[in-house]
Amino acid sequence: MKTKYFAQLVLLSALWGATFMLTRIAAPDLGPNLLAAMRISMATVVLTAIMRLFKHAWPWAQWREMLLLGLLAVAGPHTFYAWAALNLPAAYSSLLSVTAVLFGAVISAAMKEEQLTRVKFLGCLFGFAGAALVVRLGPVSPTPMLVAAALACVAGAALSGLSTPFLKRATTRMEPLTITAGMHAAGAVMLMPGAVHDWPQARFTSAALAAVVLMGTVTSGLAYWMYLRIMRHVPPVAALSSTFLVTGFGVLFSIVFLGEASGSGLYAGGALIVLASAMVMGFNPWRKITTSP
Repeated sequence: MKTKYFAQLVLLSALWGATFMLTRIAAPDLGPNLLAAMRISMATVVLTAIMRLFKHAWPWAQWREMLLLGLLAVAGPHTFYAWAALNLPAAYSSLLSVTAVLFGAVISAAMKEEQLTRVKFLGCLFGFAGAALVVRLGPVSPTPMLVAAALACVAGAALSGLSTPFLKRATTRMEPLTITAGMHAAGAVMLMPGAVHDWPQARFTSAALAAVVLMGTVTSGLAYWMYLRIMRHVPPVAALSSTFLVTGFGVLFSIVFLGEASGSGLYAGGALIVLASAMVMGFNPWRKITTSP
């Protein structure tokens, strides 16, 4: 892989890894529903501008599909992650969100999109065991609220995983940027009632608003545009490596900038989740990678 594409991939992973820290900062002040709605709405604005730049048309004819993708890939996961952030440390969320890969493997196999081999099935078992290890032996006591928040985070990951085969099918008929903008717009509409509910109790602090601006414009908008540019020049297996980088950055940022506690249970469970994800995706760091010119 060319150095400049690897550097862009690392930068992209750092941006996405920061999302868990930013969500942890903004959710208690704004409320989970309003946070998710503001983030997705701002991303829609950014993606709309990029679509105009590249002269993409809105997928009006596929509005039902956009609603489904908006629920599974955007509105549902972001809302669950925001709810989890009320009680769950950002490092936990970063690690548990990787289980989306495991759910995606199971759902894709059920929909006949790919085969669930013994290695992938074993990887799924390792992944869920790692998630349990993080919650049970992490540096934070496993109170009922923590467990509930962890389950909410896993639910968000499950929806993300469920969206994978539907997104894969959609990309065979539409441009990725068009799909992303359409499902973000649909997700923003679906989250409006919850945003209205949270508005009266919201505290619009400078830290919360800054976090929303960063997530909406950068990590959900410009970052996706960057991802599309990278995908034009690197093979899929190289792009998949961002999954592990995102997790690493997410944990690092939460410990360094939020001062969250770390411990052997967090590291052991995280290592097991990453190993499981590698097994499920068939990721092999020693495989020879070639790039298109």
